Amino acid sequence: MSEDVYYKLAKVLDTLPNGFPTTENGLEIKILKKIFNPEEADLFCDMKLKLETAEKIAERTGRPLQGLEETLQDMAEKGQIFEVRLGGTSLFKMIPWILGIFEYQVDRLDEELATLNEQYAPIYARQFFSKTPQLMQTVSVEETIPNEQEALAYQKVSAIIETGQSFRVVDCVCKKEEGLLGKPCKKSIEVCMAIAPVPGYFEQFSAGRVISKDEAYQLLDRVEEEGMVHLASNVQTGQFYICNCCKCCCGVLRSINELGIPASLVINSHYYAEKDADSCTECGICADERCQVNAIVEDEGEYRFVKEACIGCGLCISTCPNEAIKLVRKDEAELSSPPLNEADWFEKRGQTRGVDFTPYK
Repeated sequence: MSEDVYYKLAKVLDTLPNGFPTTENGLEIKILKKIFNPEEADLFCDMKLKLETAEKIAERTGRPLQGLEETLQDMAEKGQIFEVRLGGTSLFKMIPWILGIFEYQVDRLDEELATLNEQYAPIYARQFFSKTPQLMQTVSVEETIPNEQEALAYQKVSAIIETGQSFRVVDCVCKKEEGLLGKPCKKSIEVCMAIAPVPGYFEQFSAGRVISKDEAYQLLDRVEEEGMVHLASNVQTGQFYICNCCKCCCGVLRSINELGIPASLVINSHYYAEKDADSCTECGICADERCQVNAIVEDEGEYRFVKEACIGCGLCISTCPNEAIKLVRKDEAELSSPPLNEADWFEKRGQTRGVDFTPYK
């Protein structure tokens, strides 16, 4: 099988709403060759974004059923596709580059792949963050949301946790990548949380470790203390992860800080931080230690909060010694309601990108 299959795979991935842009030097092809062999790449191109059994895939594509389920399970173990086992039946689907294949390489990441990803990330980010809806939304530190501004369920960490019955924590792929490149993060690395609405769901996965609901809350408390931003899927229902991110490693936050992409295009946020000038002592803790998107700038000895750059995470509030900062809910005209669920997100994203991904639905 010729290497043309990798160009075919790249085209499929770029046709999905999340995208996978081409490069002049073929970086994207080098990445795919690191992750897929030709047979795996070809099989991926025959899959869909909806869950199917091996029998259904064989029937639809004309592929031999013998050995197909084992191949699909091996691909899922390699983080190339997604598998879920329900009642003894395995179901499989394709996944986009982000959020999907890239993150699932966390246990297989080596220095070569990390280097390729680091080179490709700015190219990917400029395409990805040029369109909406955004991939993620900020879930503010809950204690910092004013009582009179009741947050909706999808804006609250506790609501996302309480809908879950299974929890898993894995290493952050962004932090692992930076570590392999000689830039290790000083904060915790085991911080990415997956959530499922059924008991025992994550016992089938080899990556990461299963944790209890209490441990999930403890993890969130710890990362808040370390100064990490809670980011969840930009949907109203069916949220299945909470990423806990810092500015030195997170590809999403680095797109704001290093590439200069406006925060509003990168993250859907519902609040912004505002300081009380009379109470503020200009200690600088909020800017120097807490803000992960450089939204607090020093100006002639005083700290100024830049509303347009703020993602409303609330990290600056919890360590302010004079309680001089508060979160303010954006005006209705400034708010962007998340898509209803993942399928709705795909549809809206596909429309804004102008891609027809009907063959993969």
